[in-house]
Parts: sequence; C-alpha cells; structure tokens
Amino acid sequence: MRLARRTLLAAMMASVAAPAVLRMARADAPQVTLKLHHFFSSVSSGHTKFLAPWARKVEADSAGRIRIDIFPSMQLGGAPAQLFDQARDGIADIVWAMPASTPGRFAKIEAFELPFVPSHRALVNSKAIEDYAATNLQDEFRDVHPICFSCRDHGVVHANRTVQSVGDLKGLKLHVPNRLAGETVRVLGGQGVTAPIPQVPMAITAHVIDGCLDPWDVVPGLKLHDLLKTHTDFAESSLSTTAFVLAMNKGVYDRLPRELRTVIDNNSGQTAAGMAGAMWDLEAAAVADMVRQRGDAVTMLTAEQIAPWRKATEPVLVAWQRQMRERKVDGGRLTAGARALVAKYANEPEPQPPQPPQPSQPPEPKVATQPQQPPQAKAEMPKVDAAAAAPAAKPAPAAKPAPPKELDIPL
Repeated sequence: MRLARRTLLAAMMASVAAPAVLRMARADAPQVTLKLHHFFSSVSSGHTKFLAPWARKVEADSAGRIRIDIFPSMQLGGAPAQLFDQARDGIADIVWAMPASTPGRFAKIEAFELPFVPSHRALVNSKAIEDYAATNLQDEFRDVHPICFSCRDHGVVHANRTVQSVGDLKGLKLHVPNRLAGETVRVLGGQGVTAPIPQVPMAITAHVIDGCLDPWDVVPGLKLHDLLKTHTDFAESSLSTTAFVLAMNKGVYDRLPRELRTVIDNNSGQTAAGMAGAMWDLEAAAVADMVRQRGDAVTMLTAEQIAPWRKATEPVLVAWQRQMRERKVDGGRLTAGARALVAKYANEPEPQPPQPPQPSQPPEPKVATQPQQPPQAKAEMPKVDAAAAAPAAKPAPAAKPAPPKELDIPL
C-alpha cells in the first residue's frame, strides 16, 4: 500500500514537472548559426546601423535560438559581384548584395535606378521597391529567399567646380555606382567612370576623375569633403540611386523550424526595408549637415531647376524600355509602377535620430538600452542630434513623351 502511494505521488510530481521540462528542452534546442556576408566595412553605417541591429533583433526575437555572425568587407572571400551566388550556393547563409554589380542579370530591378524615377529619400524608395518586388521580381530572385529590398541614399554630384545646370556637367569625369548612372552622366555631357569605391580618392588625387555621382554616406569614409568642395543635390526626385537585396539561402530558410522561419518573416519585408531606408536618410542628413558646417558649398536644385535635367535624361529611359521589350518585358509598365509606388510612400514621416538622455532628469536604468550597436568609427563626422532634414518627397511628375532620339545602353 505504501509502495503504491509512493508511485502515485511520483507520477503526480512528474506530470507537474513536465511543462517545465518541455520549456527547458525548448530552451536547450540546438542553436542555428547563420553567416551574413557583405562588402561594406565594419565601421560603415550599413553595417553598424542596419545589418548589426537587424541581426541582434532576429537573435532577440528567437530567444537566442538564431545566432547571426556578420562578415563585412568580403571576409568570406570573393568579390561583391559574387555575393548573390554565394547566397544561392550556400557559401553564405545571408548576403547584402547590390544587383547592379552584375549588369543585365537583374534587369527589372533597374527601374528604380533610372534617372528621376526614384524619390530624393531612401525610406520612400525602400518601401516602394519592397512592394515593387512582390509584384515584379519573383522570377529574377527565385533562386534565393529575399528578406528585403531597399534603395541607398540618392546620388549627389561631388566636384571641385560648381554644378548648377546641365551645361556645367559637360566634360566632367565622374565616378558612378552603376551602369544606368553612367549612361545618365553621358547624356548630360559628362563621362561616367566605374571603379571600386575605395579607389575613388586616389582617382581624384591623380586627376583620373573630376568628382563623383555618389550618395552622401560615402563622403566621410572616403574623406571626399577634403578632396571635393562643391556638392550638388536634387530636391524631391533623384538623379540616381542603387538598389540592394538582403537575401537568404533558400534551403537554409526552408530547413528552419517553423517558429524560427516566423522570426525571420517578422523581420523581413517592409520592416527590414524601412529600417534600411531610414538608416540611409539619417546618414545623408547628418553628412550633408557636417559638410555645410565645414563651409563647403551645397547647391540644392529645385524642381524647376531640375526640369532641364529631367528632359535631357529621357533617352536613358527610352533605351532601357527598349531593352526590356527585347526581353519581352513591358518596361513602360514597370517604370509607371515604380513611380506610382514612390508616390504612395511620398508622405512617410522623416526618420528622427535617436535623442540623447536628458541631463536634467534623474538617471534611470532604462537609459542604457539606447545604444545597441558599436559607435561608428568615423572621427571626421561629428554626431548630429538634429540633422538637416531633406525636403519631403512629392510624387514624381509623369515623364513627357520620349523624343525620337534613341540611345544604346550596353549591357
């Protein structure tokens, strides 16, 4: 009788302890380690203010069951143009890649890199291209699991002479980030030069190039503000930008337990795209403000001043749409769709930089939760509490009928 009672008590205790054991088993589930590879440096804003916080968010949401090790500066080997294939082939689990690194391969995403199609603001473009991808890019990126698409900060003309009109660009040799930016500079009377971004300062010093059509965020890292003293920016719409994709190996994603796939999904799409776009916009505002404080000339062209630039670059759109027709793709529809999506997100609130703790208030334990990434090691760029906000984007006006002149853009 006593033995039976002991057996019953033991069974009851085991049943009570079972949920706790299951919770411990769940906590002790094998950790999944993912390798994230990209070509930016470890002190770049892309790394410290987007990829690292995004990875830490995924780790926190998974209660530590997902660990993401980030490898900047192509530390896993290869070249930036190979990043997409590294994700497809499993060399890396996740990559942050620039489709324009392989011209012609991802043709439909180029709609956002055409002159004056994208907005002045990276947040607007990033949200717009994420919607665009869901409708138009499934086939081009079917070999990977896209986490999000985004657009970098807009292109600014950095030079050593004032550029206010199309004629001022004539004869200038400018570094460009992609082939469509190169063609845009060419139809404006200049010469687009492609080269790895770290080589730009040396090319400027050696007078191989006269400046660059690159976003604000590259200025501090390359010390362009020491080499180029005039900067021409474009209000409302953008002369150029560059698209990015955060892509995951399809097999790795599919093999994750369902609850971990949900964690990735919850940190994908508009959530991640908005995070990237806001990062670019905050960086652009801070750098532009720093350059102004140094006394450099920053010219902001208004919508009226941009009109001749827009007209002069129409042949680039005509040539790109012709190339799309050769691929049995309606480039006009893609361009119109991109513009409509940019207009849809034009009124997105401007991102605000993190506010420092108020010294007048008593210290609280929660204040320490603000910094979640290592400080940016850019001594030349002071931190700015309230960056000069870019003007709110407005829907880009519809393109005028294309002129009969046609341009051949090499792939």
